[in-house]
Amino acid sequence: MPKVKIDGKEYDVADGTTIMHACEDAGAEIPRFCYHDRLSIAGNCRMCLVEVKGAPKPQASCAMSVNDLRPGPNGEPPEIFTNTPYVKKAREGVMEFMLINHPLDCPICDQGGECDLQDQAVGYGISKNRFHEDKRAVEDPYIGPLVKTMMTRCIKCTRCVRFTTEVGGVEELGATGRGEDIEITTYLQAAMHSELQGNVIDLCPVGALTSAAYEFKARPWELRKTETIDVMDALGSNIRVDARGREVLRIVPRTNDAINEEWISDKSRFIWDGLNARRLDRPYVRKDGKLVEASWDEAFAAITDKVKATTPEKIGAIAGDLAGAEEMFALKTLMESLGSQNIDCRVDGSQFDPAQGRASYLFNSSIADIEEADMLMIIGSNPRLEAPVLNARIRKRSLAGNFPIALIGEAADLTYDYLHLGDDAEALEKFVTHKRAKAKKPMFIIGPGAFARKDGGAILAMAARAALALGVVNEDWNGFNILHSAAARVAGLDLGLVPGDEGSDAIEMTKGSVDVLFNLGADELTIKDGPFVIYQGSHGDRGAHRADVILPAATYTEKSAIYVNTEGRPQMTTKASFPPGDAKEDWAILRALSDKLGKALLFDTIEQLRAKMFEAAPHLAELGAIAPADTAGIETLAKRKRKPRKAPFENSINDFYMTNPIARASKVMNTCSDLRYNAVKQAAE
Repeated sequence: MPKVKIDGKEYDVADGTTIMHACEDAGAEIPRFCYHDRLSIAGNCRMCLVEVKGAPKPQASCAMSVNDLRPGPNGEPPEIFTNTPYVKKAREGVMEFMLINHPLDCPICDQGGECDLQDQAVGYGISKNRFHEDKRAVEDPYIGPLVKTMMTRCIKCTRCVRFTTEVGGVEELGATGRGEDIEITTYLQAAMHSELQGNVIDLCPVGALTSAAYEFKARPWELRKTETIDVMDALGSNIRVDARGREVLRIVPRTNDAINEEWISDKSRFIWDGLNARRLDRPYVRKDGKLVEASWDEAFAAITDKVKATTPEKIGAIAGDLAGAEEMFALKTLMESLGSQNIDCRVDGSQFDPAQGRASYLFNSSIADIEEADMLMIIGSNPRLEAPVLNARIRKRSLAGNFPIALIGEAADLTYDYLHLGDDAEALEKFVTHKRAKAKKPMFIIGPGAFARKDGGAILAMAARAALALGVVNEDWNGFNILHSAAARVAGLDLGLVPGDEGSDAIEMTKGSVDVLFNLGADELTIKDGPFVIYQGSHGDRGAHRADVILPAATYTEKSAIYVNTEGRPQMTTKASFPPGDAKEDWAILRALSDKLGKALLFDTIEQLRAKMFEAAPHLAELGAIAPADTAGIETLAKRKRKPRKAPFENSINDFYMTNPIARASKVMNTCSDLRYNAVKQAAE
């Protein structure tokens, strides 16, 4: 362990530590533009210069290891200085170079107030610039509808290039030219196709890349910032929602190394304009074939009359993909009080059974442990569309080497190399009798393409048998991972929102097995004519179009609710704004409705509801923690011997940008969808 002397004090540092990190560990502040902890080292901005005793010139601290420093003539530890006049003058010189061509347009720049260049110019800028030549300006390349370019501001730090290449895995952004003529561009002036491209907005230190949708909307200090959870997929990425008044204007990531590191998908980031569009803000009741505005009492009266005229076995309920745990628990409690066993949260048609244990439907190894795995088989999944941030984690592990990846299912560009073994259950069946894998921590990722189909239960059982044969599940490691695509699914299974012995599942209910159907935000199902449908949701989407009564509800940014991600980690959203008009939180609607039905639920506040819910599922109270799941559930699952069909696995997401009612209401998401899936390709593409 080498010894170094930093600003007069001696420290022991680990081998391979960069000078920058050694100095920061010692309490020194090192400015930087190009360096980022999660990207490769470029060393091209030179803002992190420090003085090394005996060196002929200042040294770039991000690109030099402490092991490269030479000791003194008598073996003294090498000395580093971070705050001498020599260092300050060197950094001021670098800043002077940075500002040669910078337009200095801070009053109209969306980066204003959050700009690294602004902040560091305060400490290292000088009052007079010695360069009087005309500033060089460049054209702004088109890189898509999400990221606005203003490349005259660019300081060529290449963070954006390194991110899209290393993390995003889409090598569309790069540098052309040399020296002063370097430009960051997409070469063919085409839109980028990465589902993570919005992260370059956060990475850009100078405002050359900003959010096109947020352009000129607000300044950072005007916004109310709320830390919450994303529900666009089942990953549970940590986000911050920035709102002004009741309008959400921006969504940005929060760092959580166990889940999303510091990245979020473009859908999570740019969905916010859909939160205010096509909203349901008052109750509606269908009269003479048309939905007309009604009061809450009128809507409840219509529901009460229909429910009381229907037998319990003909009443059903479905919980949609964006429902929180509290409203699902309230819905289940209401259905139990009505005497109905027809309830289901599995709107995708999957056949998960909570009675088999949580291990049978969780991402058991945890997301972070992807980096510990040494073999991966993806079954019926396209992680790039179902969970882009998780896909980036797989790519990160792939780049580290010694990580063979195989795919059984629909072939796609996943941003990393893999061996395609086939596309149906027959390819998977070969591994049921396979000898144990040599890998110490092998991993399965099973997606909706495999389990969300009529024979999904048989495929899950076959995957469980293959996992046990290969050693994917053993005493020290559980690599049997289910990748859900719906934020509500795991909490629904944890709370037991599945049909009773005599009950109908979601698919059967949509086909007419019930006469009254409570639809809690399930917009991905087509409900046939027949049932009287009570739709409780936030947007005028498919569910509302089919409804006989509409009860307006809050979105995930307008309520405090618990969501359990695909690895079984409970997390809670925080209310960032208020729902529009007469819309209410879902649990409160169900509580008020239960009174009218004469089946009053035994709670009056969200705290009382959660206390009841925690009695039923204690692990939900441990926010941020993953309760260990017993692998016996996988062994039980493996004993099921039904034979699957020969039909190929089909990926569950055909359009990444149009997967839920909020996305379909978003103009930005519609633009992205049209550009990616409906645009006519040019000859150059």
